[in-house]
Formats: sequence, C-alpha cells, structure tokens
Amino acid sequence: MQKQKLVVLTGAGISAESGLKTFRDSDGLWENYNVYEVATPRGFAANPQLVLDFYNKRRNDVANAKPNAAHIGLAELENDFDVTIITQNIDDLHERGGSKNVVHLHGQIFEMRSINNPHKIYAIRGDIHVGDLAEDGSQLRPNIVWFEEPVPMIEYAAKIVSTADIFVVIGTSLQVYPAAGLIEYAANNIPTFIVDKKIPDTLFIQNLTVIEKTAVEGVKILKTALKKILNQ
Repeated sequence: MQKQKLVVLTGAGISAESGLKTFRDSDGLWENYNVYEVATPRGFAANPQLVLDFYNKRRNDVANAKPNAAHIGLAELENDFDVTIITQNIDDLHERGGSKNVVHLHGQIFEMRSINNPHKIYAIRGDIHVGDLAEDGSQLRPNIVWFEEPVPMIEYAAKIVSTADIFVVIGTSLQVYPAAGLIEYAANNIPTFIVDKKIPDTLFIQNLTVIEKTAVEGVKILKTALKKILNQ
C-alpha cells in the first residue's frame, strides 16, 4: 500500500531545543547584529569579514549542536509516511536526526559558494576568510540565501507542498516570506497541523489542528495524532 505523503515545513523553533538561537526570541541572533550588515549582499560588500565571522560562528555552533527528539521523531515518521522535510534552517540537524528527504530553502551552513557563480558550491567545515577564492577566482561566501536575494528552491518546495496528503508546520512564525506563503499551496481540507510555542495567526486554514507546545513536546503529540489518521 502506498504511504500517505507527509510534508513538514520547519523553522528555527525546531533547532532551538538543540541550543541554536532563533532570530525572533528576546535573546535571539539579531539582538546583537544589524540584519542588513550581516545577512544581505550589500552588507557583505561593505564588510565581508564581519559577515564571514558571523557565519563562521554559526557554523561552529551547528557543528557542536545535536539533533533533538523533534528531529528524531520526524525521521521516525518515515516508517509510516512518505515524508519530505522543507526547512528554513541552515543547519543539518534533520539529516543527522535521520531524515532522508530534506529540502533547504535558505541554503546550508556547511556549504560555501563563489560570489559570482551560485552553482560553484563547495563543502566547508571550518572558517571562510577574506581572500579564500573559488575556482573562478572570486571570493567565497556562505551558501546561504540572504535577505534581498531570491529563494531558488521556493518553486520546487511549493510543488512538494501541493502534493501533500498531510501538511505540518513546526517552529516557524510564518512571518518570513516567501517561505511563509508555502502554506497556501497545501490542498484545501487536508489535515494540517501547526506546532509552535506561540501559534501564528492561521484562522484561514481549514481542518487545522494547533499544538501550542515546543517542538520536542509538540512532535510527541503530533505523532499520536498521525497514528489516529493512519488507523482511520
């Protein structure tokens, strides 16, 4: 029997319990940085070392973090469902938690690319410095989608959401576009779940179950609810 297609959109809230700061919390990453200085092309042009240092620190933080029970719980759902994770996160905790099909909307912290050719991508575990060059002779930068840049994976992600039999949102405020707009591509009346410690405004969604919990607690509840759907 063919498994139902479960599509999960995740944001920073799912990695917060692994010790990675979110951007929206009171002690979040933007508290100490101007977003336009460290996460835009113009910020990189103005002060590349500041931007590289910011992401070098993020890379180190991710390397030291471990997947939590929410990451692992989503991977376990692959036993019963055809699961695709679409994540706004740049960490690799879904993959380390066991998920086999992960789409990164905003790039990956363990990749770097040429500033002139977004297709020249290289793995990176350490730091990137000013003067580190790609094969084409241009400066290397994190392979991260910055503010004011297009999101190359968004159309692919929208197609995936449109095929979902069940759609789940975990740990995102649904405030960052275009990622937040993905929820609009889910078919009407399919079971939809939102897990977050602060539920965003989602009154327009039909057949919605809200789980106002952290990701770790919420995924436990989600798994029980999904089992009921399987047994119907």
